[in-house]
Amino acid sequence: MQAEFWHKMWDSGVVGFHQTEINAFLQQHWSRLDLKGDETVLVPLCGKSLDMLWLKEQGHEVLGVELSPKALDEFLSENHIEAQPVQHERFCGYELGAMTLLCGDFFDLSQADCTPVKAVYDRAAIVALPKSMRQAYANHLQKILPEGTVCLMVTMEYDESELAGPPFSVSEDEIHELFAACCEVRKVSEQGFNRKGVEAIEKVYVIRF
Repeated sequence: MQAEFWHKMWDSGVVGFHQTEINAFLQQHWSRLDLKGDETVLVPLCGKSLDMLWLKEQGHEVLGVELSPKALDEFLSENHIEAQPVQHERFCGYELGAMTLLCGDFFDLSQADCTPVKAVYDRAAIVALPKSMRQAYANHLQKILPEGTVCLMVTMEYDESELAGPPFSVSEDEIHELFAACCEVRKVSEQGFNRKGVEAIEKVYVIRF
């Protein structure tokens, strides 16, 4: 999964993983994180997700990180948002009030960048990565997040012999392998659905770092 793959996908306009409505799991389970409502929320591989607007409406500051500048430009234009260029040594991007959108490699995000972060929302990050990259992703989160940060993570499981990712199938066992050694992992929901003719299950976890 080289960066060029994602740039080509966004350039093609074929972004089936983008949801045109606020994610139902986010709305149903965000309260399980027991937040006050004014915390900074990290959204890895954020794309042009409308979920960021929902989080902002709840009173949160939002820190989105995305590889594709086209995704961030579309987020601004489609939602009629004006923004200022961000000042950062490793990222380009935008500042827009209570939201900062960084454009670049998520693995360049540092502990200093995440000092104010108290929560993470991952609907489309871990499932966007092939198995060979998911351990590095989990390790990086553990490295950069302040102790006590809580994450709402949405994954899916399906038979990859019948359908190719991304989004990839990430099993419940793998989530525990990646995070349980250093984090508290709790599954709070699962729901079956049909993905392109293949039976799949979406699962929702609360992970406390």
